[in-house]
Amino acid sequence: MTELSLPAKAYLLACDVIHDSLRDRRRASLLIRGAAMTDLVLRGRATDTDGRVTLSGAGPTGDLVLDELLAEIAGERPRKWKWWVRKDARGTLEALESQLDAAGVLELRTGRILGLFPSRRPTVRDPAVVDRLRARVDQALRGPSPVSEVDAGDAALTALAAAVELRQVIPGRDRRRYKERIEGLAERGGDAVPALRKLFRELRAVRASAAASSGGS
Repeated sequence: MTELSLPAKAYLLACDVIHDSLRDRRRASLLIRGAAMTDLVLRGRATDTDGRVTLSGAGPTGDLVLDELLAEIAGERPRKWKWWVRKDARGTLEALESQLDAAGVLELRTGRILGLFPSRRPTVRDPAVVDRLRARVDQALRGPSPVSEVDAGDAALTALAAAVELRQVIPGRDRRRYKERIEGLAERGGDAVPALRKLFRELRAVRASAAASSGGS
């Protein structure tokens, strides 16, 4: 893998390189699926038609995860962005992990917790790659360049990280401080970013409700 795809970059940002873990796989799965959809937009392979995803261009991208997603979209009737970001997000996450493992970007250790529940623990082989990605996000968010001059991939990556509230990448105080800039960066990434933001807010609300219910019982 000579060049990391946008979902691969998003995955590495979500990794805890100190503890060799992916802290929140549900959050990460939505992030990766949203990043994959956004990558197709940036490559000119997916576009919006009346609020629904349609394909443009022809031929494979050369990336297995993205090509699988292209095939999924081609086999379905036009659907809204939110539907596509949610659909089989876990499967896309696991496919990406296997791809990165095969490419030597990470070492994926699989097993079972208590002999029952499957576990997947990623070890990023070169943590400096994560440091460089975080630096690019930092520059996109806090740098002097106007939003219009920020690299489209960096703009999308930053907006995606903010959408799922990756605190280790963009702390809450920075999401609030740079709210308008994040919105501008998100516009560079297309319709998958706001769809991802809505899905994550729904997930957060469900978790908050479950926590409140368990606390009251």
